[in-house]
Amino acid sequence: MPTNDSLASSVGSRARRRMGGGLMSSDRRAFAAAALELSEAKENTSNLCGPFLSSLPITGASISTLGAPFGTETVCASDEQAAQIDEIQFDLGEGPCWDAISIRRPVLSADIRNPSASWPMFVRAIETTDVVGLFAFPMFIGSLNIGAVELYSTRRGSMSPSQIDDAIVLVSLAARQVLRRALFARPGIPDANDDEGYSRRVVHQATGMLLAQLDLPAADALLVLRGYAFSHGRTVRDVATDVVLRKISFPTEFDGS
Repeated sequence: MPTNDSLASSVGSRARRRMGGGLMSSDRRAFAAAALELSEAKENTSNLCGPFLSSLPITGASISTLGAPFGTETVCASDEQAAQIDEIQFDLGEGPCWDAISIRRPVLSADIRNPSASWPMFVRAIETTDVVGLFAFPMFIGSLNIGAVELYSTRRGSMSPSQIDDAIVLVSLAARQVLRRALFARPGIPDANDDEGYSRRVVHQATGMLLAQLDLPAADALLVLRGYAFSHGRTVRDVATDVVLRKISFPTEFDGS
């Protein structure tokens, strides 16, 4: 079965091919444009929240890293209210984003003010806002947790199954860009290409193995390798060597076994 990562890559490729055609309805065209924008958002100044707003029926969006290894901070927020929702969850240590990354599944609330909500302190803290619907999606690549994308609405209502599927694909694309920025923003992270020829060959071989194991494109397989190395305090070369020697199996890491 294709992973969210491979599905996101496929969607990004199809978006490039079809954006110029007239085969899609307006909502499909909006989604394709959003997927394309996220897949090409490699500059640190690129807006990662905008594509969610342009393709989904939401009021605001935020993207944040949560916990180890990248720390807890807002990467982008579409407005002050979205940023405030993030800050409240950071301060309290509870809320839909924390739950989403913990269980690695979307946490969807059509009415966050419902008395049965799982986060009593968080719900009380947002009483002064006009947030009603709140939808949190985990960001991860392979076994590496990154953070969450949070979408909010000022109207009560659920996202449709197709909208949830679209959001999951967009979140997978956003996760790559957040990981890329997090890695390159930290000085001293060993580069996969900064060692002697042997280590480059090992990294290339390990990347090929990850490509097959996780059904990822080559660039994303290398990104996973770098992210794993950073999160475990190791060099890319050392991790690549363990992958080649089959001391590390990323499907096993993903399954938690």
